[in-house]
Parts: sequence; C-alpha cells; structure tokens
Amino acid sequence: MENSDRIEVRTVQKEDMKLLKNLMRIKHKVIITSGKGGVGKSTVASNIALALAMRGYDVGLMDADIHGPNIPKMFHIEDAVLHGDEESIMPIIVPPSLKVMSMAFLVRDSDNPIIWRGPMKMGALRQFVTDVRWGDLDFLIVDLPPGTGDEPLTVAQLIPEADGMIVVTTPQEVALLNSRKSVGFARQLKMPVLGIVENMSGFTCPNCRKEVDLFKKGGGEEAAKELNVPFLGRIPLDPKVVISGDEGMPIVLANSDSPAAKAFNEVVDKLIAATIRKGEKG
Repeated sequence: MENSDRIEVRTVQKEDMKLLKNLMRIKHKVIITSGKGGVGKSTVASNIALALAMRGYDVGLMDADIHGPNIPKMFHIEDAVLHGDEESIMPIIVPPSLKVMSMAFLVRDSDNPIIWRGPMKMGALRQFVTDVRWGDLDFLIVDLPPGTGDEPLTVAQLIPEADGMIVVTTPQEVALLNSRKSVGFARQLKMPVLGIVENMSGFTCPNCRKEVDLFKKGGGEEAAKELNVPFLGRIPLDPKVVISGDEGMPIVLANSDSPAAKAFNEVVDKLIAATIRKGEKG
C-alpha cells in the first residue's frame, strides 16, 4: 500500500470515529422530511425544536437543506457568524438551549445559489454531523429538503440509528401521494416512521370563527391509517404562524396560547412519548 493510501485510510478512520463520538452524545435523533416542497416542513421542524428546548431539553437543529436553508430566517439569526477552530465548528445558540447549524451561515450572499453536485452536498452534511460541536444533546432535529434524493439518503446513512422520521404533509392529494413515498423511503432504509403531521389543516375565519377547509382536511390522518404509522396531529392554517416565522420567532414562543402553538405542543407530547425512555429526563 502506498503512503498516500495509508494516510487516506487513517483520515477516513479518524473521521468515522469522530462521527461516532458525536452521535453517541446525542440521545435522540429525529429526522423531519416531506415528499414535496411547500408543505411547511421547516416551520414544523423549527417549532418542534424550540418547543422541546422550552421544556428544558438540550436540542440541536440541523438544517440539511443545502439549496434552500430557511431555518436561520425563522429564528432571525441569518446574519450570525460561525466560530470554531481546526477541529470543530460552534453552532449558533438560540435561547434557552437550542443549537442551530445551517448552510446559510456559510453563504453570506443569500441571493447566490449553491450549485453543487451530490458529492459536495454529501461532504457538507457529513461535516455538519462530524465537525459541529453539538455536545450532549437530548434531541437532534434534522430538517431535510423535500424528496428522497442525495441529502435524505446521506443523512439516513450518516445517522442510521435515528429514532425515526416524521413526515410532514398537507391535506391535498398531491402532497399525500408524495408523503406515501417518504414513508416507503424510510421503510426501505429500515428506519422507523415516528408519524405523519398534517400541516395547514383547516382555517378559522377571524371574523365569523367558522372553520374553512381550504386544502381539505383529514388526508394526513387517513394516510397514516392506510400506511399503518402513527398520526401525530394537525396544525391549523394560521397567518400568525407565517408572520411569526418571518419575524424570527416561531409560533410556540410568539403566541403560545394560539391553536397552532397548542397543536405543535401536542405533536411534541407524542414525540416525547415515542422517544423518551423510562428514567430519562422528561
């Protein structure tokens, strides 16, 4: 074996050990996915992560969407500057105990597209898991881009012992069709499906208080029954969710008494019940 080959093998082994050590310090890994874009997956991921942190858990939120990293905007930290050394990168801290990592922190011009092929994206995601100083976490929430391409497959391979995936959908038939593919994707990878969240489910008129099903309602629950996976809950369509996200304060903090915030917390209740083992904090 050539010297260069030996060096390369040792480097790979060192990186693998570093990856395993990082993952061993994280109790629960939850992957948020969707079959298509536009279903509010990042909104669901950010509210779940913050709701967990507000309950006293140490939480990491990894934005695995290389081409459209939206998580920093939802916490108003898009201008945050990363710090680190040759060994590791410090994630951005959002009070009370949420650590965030995103490609948005590495690309200062938000209008500049990231034009990368698969290997470059896979390398970046591996760094997010291996080189970010996540420390001891109760939960790592991973926000995937939609679909079943390079990034979801890479994350699933990097974190094979994840507690499972949460599939986010809206009630429209096209979204439900793709959510079924996401469940099939998880099952092919032998990864548990923690459940389906139906987002934008019903809208209550602020004037007459009548509920209107703009995008239908109940499709996510029906899909969960059909696919034999848990149904984690419905998040109502509420303009305040959009406004709070744009202002950098997820709805679970901005308006904790709102129906949407209560719905998110009910999802978190079920997530905790599905992942936290007896004797753990919680």
